[in-house]
Amino acid sequence: MTTWTDTDIRQTSLEEQQLYDHLLYCVQVESCSQLIERFQRLFLDGARYVDPQIWLSLEKVAMDKRAEQDFRFVLNRCCHILINRWQLSPQQQGAIPELVALFENPPDPMKVQSRGARRLRQLVQLFTETEQYVTLQRLSRVMSETAEVNNSKVVGNLIQRYPYLYEHCLLSEDSSYEHQQTVRHIQSRVQRRFEFDLSQYVTYQVRRAQALRTQSVETLDKIIQPVRNPTLLSDRELGIALKQFVGKVQGSDTYRDIAQSFLTHTSQTVSYKEFKNDLYEYLTASIDPAYGKRQFNDRLYTHLKNTLPVSDSQKPSEFLIVRTCSQLLNFLVVESPQRPNHFVFVDLITNLGATLTTCLLLKIVLLCRKVKPYLEKRFSILFNHYETSARDGVPWLIKSLENLNIALSVHFGSADLSCLNQIM
Repeated sequence: MTTWTDTDIRQTSLEEQQLYDHLLYCVQVESCSQLIERFQRLFLDGARYVDPQIWLSLEKVAMDKRAEQDFRFVLNRCCHILINRWQLSPQQQGAIPELVALFENPPDPMKVQSRGARRLRQLVQLFTETEQYVTLQRLSRVMSETAEVNNSKVVGNLIQRYPYLYEHCLLSEDSSYEHQQTVRHIQSRVQRRFEFDLSQYVTYQVRRAQALRTQSVETLDKIIQPVRNPTLLSDRELGIALKQFVGKVQGSDTYRDIAQSFLTHTSQTVSYKEFKNDLYEYLTASIDPAYGKRQFNDRLYTHLKNTLPVSDSQKPSEFLIVRTCSQLLNFLVVESPQRPNHFVFVDLITNLGATLTTCLLLKIVLLCRKVKPYLEKRFSILFNHYETSARDGVPWLIKSLENLNIALSVHFGSADLSCLNQIM
């Protein structure tokens, strides 16, 4: 995330500050329901507000000549003053979706007499078409009940499940430092919960596998309390994914071991060109030869060959490695929101499956950890692209999101899956 935003550059007016101070005070002394009613009266009704001075300040902000460009930042910040406070308390978190829901049916500007109220309602309607409102809706989904999220038929409603998307999907261009901290706090909480649930599930499966040697299935279910699979993968798919991400995949080596060996070997590499050749071998070792020989390996080789060719004679530097890996992720996943082509990614999943495709991406991040946020950004682009799609229409995307969640938890989180070694 960039530090400088539009709201850093433009000056906060006296009237804006009065609004912020007013809400900062109210959020400390009022209940969630009182605050939601207050917010409705102030921003959506635009009339009969209890504090005439605050209404006059808001009216002046709304009538400003730059309001059409700037009001979205003001309203977004007002929302987050409440959200930043509520998210700290489990008892108050449910109010966040209620607050965001106020904007679902914005009031008609033509049904008020006051010029200021009419202008305010017009600006609120414009707000519902902004990036700021989209990120608020996503945050609302994150704070919604898990059962509702898991049963949803729309891709966008699954965002709660993927904390690695939060910084890219829940922050907008004007996000304050406080809101960035709020999102990271929520991200950390959801991540810890998933890692705990995954650890519990793995422990249950290991205990069950060991006990099956001497007990019947019927007896086991009475002795060992079943633990729910915390992913949207089947038990079999999750087992295969864990075996790949945690287990030995090349002789006695795990993906982490292979990445470390590659880094040790290439630390002596003389030229960047030689490094790219070694990287090609490192990556294609994970590709099914039958698939690779059709065209993928050639396309990968050509991509690496054409990556920063002016630096071919230089010794590989951290800068060159980071650039190479980030451009590789562009090629393998998706380039940008403006150019969201992802034919290579879909082709990989179609031919190798979501788990082995994730392993290929994991190999890149394990040798260059600085591109982990970059990989997460690639997946946020795909998520946003398919946000309004039906889950059933993009099963490959859901499986990819789930696999990456597991892979990142295993290698960069605190999930304790050491008991898997007992049955691998």
